[in-house]
Amino acid sequence: MQPLAACHCCGLVHALPAIDRRSVACCVRCRTVIRHGAHPRNASRTAALAIAAILIYPLALTLPVMEIQRLGHTSEASIWAGMVGLLSEGHLFIGLTILLFSIVAPLGKLGLLLTLCVGKRGLEKRDRASAYKLIEFIGRWGMVDVLLVAVLVAMVKLGDLVQVTPGLGVIAFAAVVMLSLIASAIFDPHAIWEEQS
Repeated sequence: MQPLAACHCCGLVHALPAIDRRSVACCVRCRTVIRHGAHPRNASRTAALAIAAILIYPLALTLPVMEIQRLGHTSEASIWAGMVGLLSEGHLFIGLTILLFSIVAPLGKLGLLLTLCVGKRGLEKRDRASAYKLIEFIGRWGMVDVLLVAVLVAMVKLGDLVQVTPGLGVIAFAAVVMLSLIASAIFDPHAIWEEQS
């Protein structure tokens, strides 16, 4: 019996034959692509992007994200140093928010992507599907840290008294975010259920 798939655009249910890895199945009613064939290197490309993001991540945490000049004094702040400083000064909410959304969540997302690509044999399909749902959930909260940094810069900026300039850490952090987004986008969740056990 052929597997069934519904068109996400018009809802028509189709019986799908086996799809070649480089082919697509289209809806007969609205011509929307129902299913792409899984690319043979899909998992390795996702894993490569996730590994690249993990390798750049220490730079994103330790390089200065901003340089603050105030009344002739210059100081630099990295994500890690800023988070540790906020926690040590008693700003627990902001410090823990940065810890969660700038350190724990991105590393968790990248680790889960690697697990889905590399650790196929060790996990059941339902566990892999749960891991993918967790990746999707983490992805929704990926911009909270950027918003928090923008709010902190706006709070620190006091006209001509304080000058804030971005540092190299911003470039490294942006590279990590972009690699993570691309890795998530090219991962094919349908492959979780179509792979042979």
